[in-house]
Amino acid sequence: MLLTPKWTGCWNAKLRRPPMIDPISVIAGATAAYNGIKKACEMGKEISSFTGAISKFAKANADIDFLEQKAKNPSLYHKMFSNHQADALDIWSKRQKLKEMRTEIQNHISFVYGPSAWKEILRIEAEQRKQQRALVYAKKEAMDNLINGILITLIVSVGLTIAGVVIWFVGKQQGKW
Repeated sequence: MLLTPKWTGCWNAKLRRPPMIDPISVIAGATAAYNGIKKACEMGKEISSFTGAISKFAKANADIDFLEQKAKNPSLYHKMFSNHQADALDIWSKRQKLKEMRTEIQNHISFVYGPSAWKEILRIEAEQRKQQRALVYAKKEAMDNLINGILITLIVSVGLTIAGVVIWFVGKQQGKW
């Protein structure tokens, strides 16, 4: 009987990385959540039955807030290798779309369930934003800081190497060594 060893290593690094946050997937998730909330309000369902959709919408708001913050203060890596104006414009347009959706959701929920229901939604949203900040955003910022550290180390190393080689050649030309 042939036994194959069980693989215990992690060969797919994507499983351990924090998910990438981009405006297109954020707005797609927000739109799906918005449609679910709107449909549930129209059908007169209880708020507790669509808290998952509310949570997804709150997560999308938190993601756009994070992307906006990163666009205002990009890391060295993003400054070097991305188009800041296009990113900022894309994030701004998605933010405006989310504001429109949020206003409509607030109007629906306040009309159907009353203003106290909207306060509950704001509480859920604040909780979701707090969880996102603790889980995903901290990992994303740590990864950005690591990339920045590697880039700075690489640039300084190359600069010192070039300076050393120039000094050596000058010293060799002058006969000092």
